[in-house]
Amino acid sequence: MKNPFKFGTVVDGAFFTDREKELQSIGQLLESENHLVLISPRRFGKTSLVCKALQYIDRPVIMVNLQSVTTVAELAALLLKRVFKIYPFEKIKHAMTHFRFIPTFSVNPMTDGVDVAFQPGSDNNVVLEDVLMLIEKLGEKNKFVVVLDEFQEIVDLEKGLDKYLRSVMQLQHNVNYIFLGSQESMMTEIFEKKKSPFYHFGVLMRLPKIPYDDFFRYLLKRFAPMVLEQPEQIAEEILSFTQCHPYYTQQLAFQVWNMLEQKNDVEKLVDHAVDELTRLHDFDYERIWMAMNKTDRHILAVLAQNITSPLNSRSGIPTSTAFSALKRLSRQGYVIKNEKYEIDDPFFARWIYYRSL
Repeated sequence: MKNPFKFGTVVDGAFFTDREKELQSIGQLLESENHLVLISPRRFGKTSLVCKALQYIDRPVIMVNLQSVTTVAELAALLLKRVFKIYPFEKIKHAMTHFRFIPTFSVNPMTDGVDVAFQPGSDNNVVLEDVLMLIEKLGEKNKFVVVLDEFQEIVDLEKGLDKYLRSVMQLQHNVNYIFLGSQESMMTEIFEKKKSPFYHFGVLMRLPKIPYDDFFRYLLKRFAPMVLEQPEQIAEEILSFTQCHPYYTQQLAFQVWNMLEQKNDVEKLVDHAVDELTRLHDFDYERIWMAMNKTDRHILAVLAQNITSPLNSRSGIPTSTAFSALKRLSRQGYVIKNEKYEIDDPFFARWIYYRSL
């Protein structure tokens, strides 16, 4: 039987897990033509969820990850390149007559796609505005959906870009924006702070972990054909370790399934799978650990022992220092906060715990 679990890429079809409530909410937002701000830690499935929701609408979609660009001109070029994947150049070149800086085009012989670049010296804000207004014009017949992933990166692209971008976007009527972000504090600052240009620009949605009961049923349904006895135990042990984190639950379930196919004994199978995956990443964890300062290591060691919060006397660190470390570790993606602070990667937490014994 084919392994029914998938992680590390956008998932769809049978690999997609639940999220019915969120799918319905996103669908309703798109029908109402409002903008959406979706926030969650990395690897919670934001992109997969949005891609799934977009399958149900008949509208052109452009998706760009802002982590893949380093300048405003690159962002403009990438957006324009995505437009050409939807509309052939010959059909829309007349709509580009308003461009104040003409980009250069070349055909990529490997993909037959069009590569786009703006000449050095072009006004970055102007070229981005021209591309966004082209999308607005093309959306007159069928409104566009533009997905900007890791949108918090906009802050570091160019000073004042957020203000300029808002001034352009608020004039558009034929585009709906979906802003995805994994750094909650930065995304909240952008969309919830009154002085921010993007204050309340879209409907804010926070994506939580998948509920335990939903994830349990998902795992049970897939393990039942493989495990004739006690599939419930395997599902329970997986979720107990991953705490319903979408990415790591899929990863651990994938490993358990592979070990079952090798006819391994069900007893302590999940523990063996956890140990195997932890050993597999030992070198990466060691490299990450050695690059951290002592305060960050101490905070992570406290969290790995499941102490409710390092912001107390048991941590042995001043509250202000611990808070700064948690903020830094959260920004770097090592720590997330749900009901409490916790290490994002449960395998890394296991590695740290055994290291500190």
